[in-house]
Amino acid sequence: MKELQPSESDWKALYHAALEFKKIECWKWMLDSDIFGVQNPANGEIGYCCVMGYLGEHFALAIYLGSEGLEAYLKVQRNEINTGNIEALMIQKCLMVSFEDREILYDEDRDIIKKLDLKFRGRKQWPLFRNYQPGYYPWFVNKAEAQYLTLTLEQVIEIALCFKENPNLLDPPKKDHYLVRIPEKSENGGLQWKDKWLKPISPEESKSIAPPINEIRLQKIKKAVKRKSGIWQADFFLSPTPVREFDERPYYPYAALFVDGNSGLILHVNMLKPEEYMTGFPNDFMAIMEKSGIKPSEVHVRKKEALNLLKTISERLDIQLKLVKRLEAMEYLQSSMFQFFR
Repeated sequence: MKELQPSESDWKALYHAALEFKKIECWKWMLDSDIFGVQNPANGEIGYCCVMGYLGEHFALAIYLGSEGLEAYLKVQRNEINTGNIEALMIQKCLMVSFEDREILYDEDRDIIKKLDLKFRGRKQWPLFRNYQPGYYPWFVNKAEAQYLTLTLEQVIEIALCFKENPNLLDPPKKDHYLVRIPEKSENGGLQWKDKWLKPISPEESKSIAPPINEIRLQKIKKAVKRKSGIWQADFFLSPTPVREFDERPYYPYAALFVDGNSGLILHVNMLKPEEYMTGFPNDFMAIMEKSGIKPSEVHVRKKEALNLLKTISERLDIQLKLVKRLEAMEYLQSSMFQFFR
């Protein structure tokens, strides 16, 4: 189903809110660590707002969507992901309003600006609105996102001006709590906002739960595959080069890679869509054993998610599964693949 696009009135409201946000220049007194939330009245999701621009390089507002979006932001803040690593961009789940040079905009962006009869001139003056989803190329916002962005920008302006007067405004009364703007319907049908200190719910555990395994297929492998080899290394990671099919949103494929830990030889590699890797990765593991008639004595992985996805198969086939800090053979191949793609 095709997403609804913003109407002309939606765009007018959004550009107006973005320009009002830019006018107050709140990045002069706010850091990107001054996080607070704005709840979406349409679906109840909390977007965690981060004002960027204190260093005078990138002027923007990022709205990290839900606990998953917030967790990705915190991983970067905790240096669990290097900001220079392409993964830092590709795991983000957020909406962003930034102010860019004209050359950064697409024709679609410039067409909207022209239609609204807006004028911008100079560096970092042109508003840009984008949706970031894990595994996908940054993309244009739809109608619902444009409307939520407009509401959020209005609330950010209010919070930012209050924070300017009271720098302790966002200091939490309890650990891991954030100030959140909550919308409530007023008697005249509009929205009125109140503040609450809330602790984010835990990110959904769906990524750590392995999808169901085909039991019949697993039993066939158990009966047919008796020979054991040494240690295999297994991992999946996002490719740095986006792929686009027809007029769909471009995506970054996941590379599912299995390597012989002793020789460094590639046992199997497969490129998967972002929504396919959770089933594709364990299926590829079984496919290697089906084709070769050999199973490893051990499998080493470096991600907890990879461990969970291969756990059931490994237990049923009496394969030792280990979580390790480094996969040297895998790291060399991954680096080579990245150089090739670039």
